[in-house]
Amino acid sequence: MENLQAIKQRFGIIGNDIHLNRALEKAVRVAPTDISVLVTGESGVGKENIPKIIHSLSHRKHAKYIAVNCGAIPEGTIDSELFGHEKGSFTGATQDRKGYFEVADGGTIFLDEVGELPLTTQVRLLRVLENGEFIKVGSSKTLKTDVRIVAATNVNMQAAIEKEKFREDLYYRLSTVEINLPALRDRNEDIHLLFRKFASDFAQKYRMPAIRLEEDAIYALLKYRFPGNIRQLKNLAEQISVIEESRTISALKLKQYLPDNSGNLPAIVGGKKENDFSTERDIMYKILFDMRNDINDLKKLTLDLMKNGNIEEVQEENHHLLEKIYSDQELKEHDIEVLNIPQKTNNTEQEYDFIETIEEDESLSLQDKEIEMIKKSLEKNNNKRKLAAKELGISERTLYRKIKQYDL
Repeated sequence: MENLQAIKQRFGIIGNDIHLNRALEKAVRVAPTDISVLVTGESGVGKENIPKIIHSLSHRKHAKYIAVNCGAIPEGTIDSELFGHEKGSFTGATQDRKGYFEVADGGTIFLDEVGELPLTTQVRLLRVLENGEFIKVGSSKTLKTDVRIVAATNVNMQAAIEKEKFREDLYYRLSTVEINLPALRDRNEDIHLLFRKFASDFAQKYRMPAIRLEEDAIYALLKYRFPGNIRQLKNLAEQISVIEESRTISALKLKQYLPDNSGNLPAIVGGKKENDFSTERDIMYKILFDMRNDINDLKKLTLDLMKNGNIEEVQEENHHLLEKIYSDQELKEHDIEVLNIPQKTNNTEQEYDFIETIEEDESLSLQDKEIEMIKKSLEKNNNKRKLAAKELGISERTLYRKIKQYDL
């Protein structure tokens, strides 16, 4: 059996990361067997290398190796591609056709993006895994095949199973052994090695000197997260090799080729924080609950005003509360606009069983009090909105909006 270093050289794999080595070791160990393997990892990490290694080190190495991109084949034709069809089984089927499972009999099939398979095809694939049997499209005859299946996916399979987009029994048959390839950002020591290899390859391809990174550029390269993984790094090396005249690249020059992915930072997965709202429904609920609290605050202000009768004293004592209510209201209206949530009009009634019903006459009374307070303040300040807004404890923009809203 070849050692790890020889396998890396044979398949052009660069790097010494412990997780990468562990993945390759697992591939070598399972290769002589016939058990199915599921390769997982983000897009662009090089998952296609694992089935090639497994096939080349297995007893099937002299038989066919077929790689199938399940996500690239239309749903209507994928059964025909995988299992074949009989002449006349559908429009355009002018002759019998062998599918990949028949052609690769005795060899290995690599099903890339297996998570994209339609559910009907998943049932057919499960039958092949269980007893090696399949039926061509448009036929009733059962055929036998002896293939080794290696699948790969960048989809979260557990989440797909929960959403009923992938069969749980098929997942367990495919993942007898699961091999996970690490993301490039988790292989920090390998990033510069890979970049140098790609730069050397493109220098030979385009017949020019290889580009070299300055120390600060190497540091910038290692700090970048590479959401596209090895595929993105290779693309970066090719761009710089072709475009830049200088063969020495500074950090400033390198950063011009690195897209800003600051918004692509790690997210908390599983577990839900108190203020996390994953759906529009949750956000809408929060807005409505906050609105109820604001209405209660307005009730308190109105009662204080009715008892004291002194608008200036009430405003001074509750300045911060007023500012909070108005700013919160602006935020809620913005959220409702962004979410496209229908707002309540005079002709529409919406009932929410999770919130207390507020009597219409009570709401109108609060609105009347607000109008009265705005009118008094404007009269007192000779209709100068800036002074009136300051006295009311709200922004001038908010006051202007209220004037338009109430047609004052």
